[in-house]
Amino acid sequence: MARGMVQIDENRCKGCGLCVDACPPKILQLSTSRFNAIGYRPVEVIDVKSCTGCAVCAVMCPDVVFRVYRERKRSKQAAVPA
Repeated sequence: MARGMVQIDENRCKGCGLCVDACPPKILQLSTSRFNAIGYRPVEVIDVKSCTGCAVCAVMCPDVVFRVYRERKRSKQAAVPA
């Protein structure tokens, strides 16, 4: 499985929840304990290690709060010692 990482600009998030519903590995949720600078409950990552880097959250987000990174696959030649 690919490994990914998501960064969230929480102060731009309006808490619509579209990303939460769309996330295939179900690692996003709206915060239950805090608010952002504009008064909304921002989205947060609940399981960092399960992110696949699919970027569905970024595609669904109308407020463009996500940056998604994906780990590159190693080539077979690089993995074999000389």
